[in-house]
Amino acid sequence: MLLFDNLSRPGGANNIDWLKSAHGGMVQFERGDVRDSSALRQAAGRASQVFHFAAQVAVTTSLESPMHDFEINGRGTLNLLEALRALDNPPPLVFASTDKVYGRLGDVKLLAKESRYEPVDGELCWNGFDEHRAIDFHSPYGCSKGAAEQYVLDYSRTFGLRTVVFRMSSIYGPHQFGTEDQGWVAHFLIRAIQGQPITIFGDGKQVRDVLYVDDAVDAYLLARARIGALGGHAFNLGGGLRNTVSLLELLARFTELGFAFPQVQFAPWRPGDQRYYVSDASKFQRLTGWRPKTSVAEGLRHLQRWVLGGSVGPIVPEIPPEIEKVPA
Repeated sequence: MLLFDNLSRPGGANNIDWLKSAHGGMVQFERGDVRDSSALRQAAGRASQVFHFAAQVAVTTSLESPMHDFEINGRGTLNLLEALRALDNPPPLVFASTDKVYGRLGDVKLLAKESRYEPVDGELCWNGFDEHRAIDFHSPYGCSKGAAEQYVLDYSRTFGLRTVVFRMSSIYGPHQFGTEDQGWVAHFLIRAIQGQPITIFGDGKQVRDVLYVDDAVDAYLLARARIGALGGHAFNLGGGLRNTVSLLELLARFTELGFAFPQVQFAPWRPGDQRYYVSDASKFQRLTGWRPKTSVAEGLRHLQRWVLGGSVGPIVPEIPPEIEKVPA
């Protein structure tokens, strides 16, 4: 397995070290950047299959520097596609897109309940959003990821590459060094363990379907194994209705893990913020039999054990003794 990464994200080097210690010589690492088309071509030429996760991942960063965001997400993806197209036998590609390609979803009528928003439309309440929902790029991040996924899909149609796109909802789990801008489930838990305040953009009632990382990995491996049947298609991928949680509800769950409801400070909504998004992944489920297996409660316990095990390193300061003793 070849990992091609520029290590720009905090915690990336920690995860490389962990993978090498866990898998030894099966893991090779090359420090590189998707904006470097020459290095990317060389790496792609050594691959039998490609999982494309490299990205600028924060809406806030895209607002500060749209060009930087596009160079990584848009041009970087096109660099990869061109590198694959140049090969005599291009390997299959599975690409991580985002639910942000659906935009703010401002036309969806919602009820504001005590701790969450819920759609007025009963079908959305029971099923969530499927791939028939029109894409509507919002924010530079939404535009760059949306453009990237459309290139990935078109290179299947126009050039015959074997590609699959996943429009991802909120992924979480061990080895996620969450920040305020991305990886919010891990970020909230780490901040709570630190005893630090948490900033919520909006009112905290916004709802997401969260997907545990092991279930996401299962989906990616299935997509690769069945690329012949799935190629050229985009699929929603998330935890679904059984794994929905609002930001406020997630914080309330922390009491089940043994520590208090964190101090919360609120900030204005950000451009493109969705008040309600739940994936309808039935299209992918119907074609592969995949279903998420890990509940929110179980997934949070796994994440807590990893954080308390000290694996987060310098990003999490010394954990208070009373927290360390909480059973996971």
